[in-house]
Amino acid sequence: MDSPVLTSLSAVRAARRIAEGELSPVTLLEAYLERIASTDSTIHAWVGVDEAGARATARERLAEARAGRLRGPLHGVPVGIKDIFHVAGLITTCGGAPAFHMKATEDAVSVARLRAAGAVIVGKVHTTEFAYFEPAPTCNPWKHAHTPGGSSSGSAAAVAARMVPLALGTQTVGSVLRPAAYCGVIGFKGTHGLVPTDGVVPLAWSLDHVGIFAREVTDVALALGVLTARPLAPGAAGAPRLALVPELVERATPEVAAQVRAAAARLAQAGASVDEVKLPASFAGIHAAGRTVLEVEAAAYHEPLYARHAAEYRPRTRDLIATGLARPAVAYVHAQRARVAFRDDVMPLLQSYDALLSPTAASTAPEGLAATGDPWFCAPWSSAGVPALSLPIDVSANGLPHALQLVGASGQDAMLLAVAAWCERVLDFKGSPA
Repeated sequence: MDSPVLTSLSAVRAARRIAEGELSPVTLLEAYLERIASTDSTIHAWVGVDEAGARATARERLAEARAGRLRGPLHGVPVGIKDIFHVAGLITTCGGAPAFHMKATEDAVSVARLRAAGAVIVGKVHTTEFAYFEPAPTCNPWKHAHTPGGSSSGSAAAVAARMVPLALGTQTVGSVLRPAAYCGVIGFKGTHGLVPTDGVVPLAWSLDHVGIFAREVTDVALALGVLTARPLAPGAAGAPRLALVPELVERATPEVAAQVRAAAARLAQAGASVDEVKLPASFAGIHAAGRTVLEVEAAAYHEPLYARHAAEYRPRTRDLIATGLARPAVAYVHAQRARVAFRDDVMPLLQSYDALLSPTAASTAPEGLAATGDPWFCAPWSSAGVPALSLPIDVSANGLPHALQLVGASGQDAMLLAVAAWCERVLDFKGSPA
């Protein structure tokens, strides 16, 4: 099997072939390293590739597979890690200046669980500075002059460009789903707290989620079972009950709105029920509330570093911390109460349906690398702490992918993945970057 075919394998299929003795983890890794070497000089997804460490692990996984000792469901599968996760022996840069770099002595819990399941950690992929808005050098694999989104820029780009089949990212506002949408891959973040954030440099504790990037929903489900340290209970099969929110659709560009409505129509034709619904009145304040929580919690984490190294932060990150430090405590409390109120108000609506549909982003990936796009459509669901997924659905006339956001009720992660898999089959997106 040649390298392009190997790097197009899903994680599920690669793991199955390794388990059956049809594929060597060493051969698979070398195909991905070759792919990285040939493409990353233009994409810039990687902070650093741990070639020696990955090769040593792949050889170990091969010996274990030959002896019939499979570590778990990701045995021999290469994975990329966003550079705010600690990986033992590697530098965590957080996309920041050298003053902020730290050498990790142990893995983040999520990384340790990937290793325990047999994954091969390839290296670190780029993040925006401290997972906020100062861009990484990463380009969009579809059109290099366009943003890949943020903050999990490298994670989305590496999976889209077939440098790895899986990558970890984080979402505090829109940092998994938005780059997934811009790069034409699947991005998923579960219910808040479902995947531990221990060993991940925080942006805002109340809002931070560990997320997964993949090219197929089955890969997301496989990885999520590993990251939660328990298999997912299967979601309901059959045509789902879906809700469409016109006020969200209408806020997108006409092209995106038309794509979302067309996708909803195709899902309805395939047997789904699609009802138009309204969000509760508390939705009106959720963006401002989430913003205040983000500012204050980011400032709380960075306060000691900021006192010594304020000048070494890039402007947008420095402004975020300064604003958070100046916020009164009562503003933070009011924002948290507004956030919880929206979560409580919207939950009955989410529980009435298998998924809520909306655009993931207002437009396809904007041109230019000085900004990472608008997370407005993703932010409410990060604030509510509910599971959400971005699914690619089509390619625009300008050659960039369109995406659909699916949102579920708190704790209904398996159901949301089952719905996403059903939608994936119906919409049958086959696009990939050149």
